[in-house]
Amino acid sequence: MPKLTPWLDIPSDSDFSIHNLPFGIFSLPEAGKGKRVGMAIGNYVVDVADAAEEGLFEEMQFDYGVLKSNDLNGLIALGKEVTGRIRLTVQQALCDECSVLRNIGGLLAAMDEVTLHVPIKAGDYTDFYSSREHAFNVGKLFRDPDNALLPNWKHLPVGYHGRASSIVISGSEIYRPNGQIVPDGQNHPVFSPSQKLDFELEMAFVIGKETRRGRPVSVDTAEEHIFGMALFNDWSARDIQKWEYQPLGPFLGKSFSSTISPWIVPMEALEPFKMDGPEQHPAPLAYLRDEGKNHYDINLQAAIQPDGGEEKVVCNTNHRYLYWSMAQQVAHHTSNGCNLNVGDLMASGTISGPDPGSLGCLLEITENGSRPVTLGNGEQRSWLQDGDSVILRGYAESEDGIRVGFGECKGKIIAKV
Repeated sequence: MPKLTPWLDIPSDSDFSIHNLPFGIFSLPEAGKGKRVGMAIGNYVVDVADAAEEGLFEEMQFDYGVLKSNDLNGLIALGKEVTGRIRLTVQQALCDECSVLRNIGGLLAAMDEVTLHVPIKAGDYTDFYSSREHAFNVGKLFRDPDNALLPNWKHLPVGYHGRASSIVISGSEIYRPNGQIVPDGQNHPVFSPSQKLDFELEMAFVIGKETRRGRPVSVDTAEEHIFGMALFNDWSARDIQKWEYQPLGPFLGKSFSSTISPWIVPMEALEPFKMDGPEQHPAPLAYLRDEGKNHYDINLQAAIQPDGGEEKVVCNTNHRYLYWSMAQQVAHHTSNGCNLNVGDLMASGTISGPDPGSLGCLLEITENGSRPVTLGNGEQRSWLQDGDSVILRGYAESEDGIRVGFGECKGKIIAKV
């Protein structure tokens, strides 16, 4: 990938390099500007709506109204031909000393002065269970270690339909949920705040092209329907989940909150980081067999920060550890004729790797609370306490130093009000 030279000063370790340019929704209340489409570059946000009014996209024919919106859905629905050209036009303008971005004031806003919002309107949200290491570790904790994976796990991407209404933007407070739990040593449930609150290090992808009901998407064309990716924390109340999930699956132990990072990195920016996935044995059924490079080399990290203290990194993992690819997830999701809409969100499930330091949730890290993790201030955590913040980070980087990152996905636990 050839390096580009922008006129804007961008820190070398910035997630938002000239090779990235993710899309998001921001506002500048003090300037009287409502929600609108922005693109992240270094420590700045390009005001795409105002740039359009200044003629940046004069050679393109599309409705500029989608750029002044509460979400990215309208823009995404125009298709990758449009969003890709917008991205390339902004990229070229940031390298052109004569561009309107360089010479007209107000088109770049400082990142620390804007308010960032949930970037999409997710009509539906599906959470998968696509990390073999995570599924095996959880199965080993709660079932026979010799039969940790259920019989179906290597034959299909297991998933469930989550709650889209409680997806919140990074930085939002997370209320400790109440629910029915069975305290240790007891046989009957009580209604109580969760005592086993956990994070889940995940990545999500956004559907960018709708499908028709009754028309499955082939695994070979599935990536045409994926607009971009973001960091995702699917918070989990393990004690509520344990009591309620049989026989139908996750419900209140999951639906209270999920946190998404504010910037959606388009798949074009991640193209250089595609790689082969793990060998799948037994071979999937024909409709799930994808060939070629359909996995991504994305470094991922989770840290816990106690209230008023320093953060402690508790997990370093990678998106490449996923067993089931995003293309396989889309193909399976639509295989029964289920239709997808622009803005639908799909998450990977907890991403864990093969090493002890690459486990993507406290359930695994602490072996269901039996081996607490020690934070930087000496405190120990089996589960998250009120005042704790969890920070997820992710980036891809080439050997020549080209970096494409996702920023932060952060949430702070507060007591139930």
